[in-house]
Amino acid sequence: MSLIVQKFGGTSVGSIERIEQVAEKVARFQGEGHALVVVVSAMSGETNRLIALAHEIQEQPLPREMDVLVSTGEQVTTALLSMALNRRGVKAKSYNGSQVRILTDDAHTKARIKEIDDQRMHADLQAGFVLVVAGFQGVDEHGNITTLGRGGSDTTAVALAAALKADECQIYTDVDGVYTTDPRMVDGARRLSQITFEEMLEMASMGSKVLQIRAVEFAGKYNVPLRVLHSFEEGPGTLITLEDKSAMETPTIAGIAFNRDEAKLTILGVPDMPGVAAKILGPIGSANIEVDVIVQNIAEDGTTDFTFTVSRSELPGAEEILREVARTLNAQEVRSDNRIAKVSVVGVGMRSHAGVASQMFAALAEVGINIQMITTSEIKISVIIEEKFLELAVRSLHSSFDLDGEPENESAV
Repeated sequence: MSLIVQKFGGTSVGSIERIEQVAEKVARFQGEGHALVVVVSAMSGETNRLIALAHEIQEQPLPREMDVLVSTGEQVTTALLSMALNRRGVKAKSYNGSQVRILTDDAHTKARIKEIDDQRMHADLQAGFVLVVAGFQGVDEHGNITTLGRGGSDTTAVALAAALKADECQIYTDVDGVYTTDPRMVDGARRLSQITFEEMLEMASMGSKVLQIRAVEFAGKYNVPLRVLHSFEEGPGTLITLEDKSAMETPTIAGIAFNRDEAKLTILGVPDMPGVAAKILGPIGSANIEVDVIVQNIAEDGTTDFTFTVSRSELPGAEEILREVARTLNAQEVRSDNRIAKVSVVGVGMRSHAGVASQMFAALAEVGINIQMITTSEIKISVIIEEKFLELAVRSLHSSFDLDGEPENESAV
């Protein structure tokens, strides 16, 4: 008997009919002899509805109260799915984050998991129950409800799989796997049968919405076999695993990722001296605002211009902090731009293939796209461009790196 953790997202449980379909699938797996933990999201649109209600009451709701509010969405789904399973003769029990005891830090609305108490779950699994767990939520050491941020149900599922030492974690969603890029943008995008944790981590961090980045981090850290599958269509999906060292040849690029949720801030004319970068980014970090791409340009007059990107939702807060920093540093000006996007090429094959950057830049230049910022890692290159050119950039790069069409060997990646 294998232990499988399954996660169903909001569209998969978006109506009573779909919850019944999920119950059928879960019952079938249990009938095949598997022990199951099922993690569910809120019904499609429910979290947005709850957030809208909060903003009708208060323009800037308190983060603690927001967590109390939005966590109810997942609890509705757990109860409904448990009812549907019990009606089918499957013993099922619902859990919220505090009942599992998913202990997190106290960073409301974007908490991080510290540990999971798995004793109660093991006891119920041994008793033959299917466990239906509310994703996206936990509890801090003071008993306050916390949430893990958008997409946090993926993280819940992988963290539970790691804690329970599950044989596989299956993420069911509205796509049938991980694609070379968003198939809604590029008709020739193809599904990958396999991708490495490292590549998936970069794809997630660069904007791929298939999996939340923390879920991939957990899976890679604890070597949890992770598979992305379609909720209502049969198929093998995409297996996310450790890099296969035995592969004879690895494609240079696994995929093209992109992210529209980008905004750029520039502080001009600050002193070019040690410690200035810390004075700029220190207050930003203290406000729990994540910084992505950073570029510093040094002028001949002994000053420097410092540019960095944040998510668009964080732009107002970051800009307010930066203007205060500018006053203390006697900077010339602060500028912001929320009409940018990030495009990335990702692939472990870049380690052994030269010329990826030049090919990427040439492909963008050929269609008249200017690059504003560049950042790289061992297996990815990302550029910041004007948002209006995003689709053109993705299509051009997808074609340039020969990612269109059916793969010759799906197991190559």
